[in-house]
Amino acid sequence: MRPRGKIIKKKKRNLPLRKKICRLCANKAKSVDYKDVKTLEAFIRDRGKIVSSRISGNCAKHQRMVARALKQARFISLIPYVR
Repeated sequence: MRPRGKIIKKKKRNLPLRKKICRLCANKAKSVDYKDVKTLEAFIRDRGKIVSSRISGNCAKHQRMVARALKQARFISLIPYVR
């Protein structure tokens, strides 16, 4: 059923979206080390999933490096698969 009375529409705010900058490009990182656990933990969610580049702001090149390093660190058991 349709509600009676006035329907109030919410106004959408047109806030300017900032482009996320790749942290690794900003630090001029040549590669991502699988032994650097503190850096890698920034790219893992609480369930153990790898954070997407859309959310983390990584460029495609560094996102691939991060994913590869995370998988290596998991395999060596520096980082748990699931928390």
